[in-house]
Amino acid sequence: MSELVYPPVIFAMRTFFKSIGLRINITGAQHIPTTGGALMVINHIGYLDFALTGLAAVPRKRLVRFMAKKEIFDHRISGPLMRGMHHISVDRANGSASFVTALRALKAGEIVGIFAEGTISRSFEIKELKTGAVRLAAAAGVPILPTIVWGSQRIWTKGKKRDFRRKHVPIAIAIGEPFMIDRKADLALGESMLREHLEALLHEVQASYPDSHVGQWWGPARLGGTAPTPEEVARQKNGNL
Repeated sequence: MSELVYPPVIFAMRTFFKSIGLRINITGAQHIPTTGGALMVINHIGYLDFALTGLAAVPRKRLVRFMAKKEIFDHRISGPLMRGMHHISVDRANGSASFVTALRALKAGEIVGIFAEGTISRSFEIKELKTGAVRLAAAAGVPILPTIVWGSQRIWTKGKKRDFRRKHVPIAIAIGEPFMIDRKADLALGESMLREHLEALLHEVQASYPDSHVGQWWGPARLGGTAPTPEEVARQKNGNL
């Protein structure tokens, strides 16, 4: 597979992140296999999550093929880049096609990245997970790599104006220990296992984060921040229906 686009994009993103003062700390990279397929399941708190978490695989000389909504591929600028990096387009009206594409990539030994919550979590907690991640890992027979990114919401997230000023924002990226989902296992049990791994890793990352969450808009209510709770987000969503 030709990789003419991905390496220059990685270089450009590293340069950009350095220019705006991000202090990126990656832990658990040793859990990323140097060969073979794996499914990187990531929480979703900001628009830069895919670019940041993709960097975690670079020390292992791996590239992550992210599953992303079709609209990004349709854009005149981002579309050619996404296709050049061999990411996977997700058409929500035809999810089976993207599932098959991701399954083939995993079986071919690729690392596939997926945001199992589907959309950005406005509470910055783990939202309800879609079933696709567990089904993919089980069908492909590959390990799940639970992955957490934290701090990216401070740069650019849903409902907030992006802020690229140089502010030395800490960004934590953590890859947890891989685990397998038996293809014969109950999907609900697999989803419960995935949530437990993601939540435990999220809390661990938050506990060691160098900046206080108290009183901060980007801090979850559970830690004293002013972000809405998951229940408040649900009420707001239902009120807009």
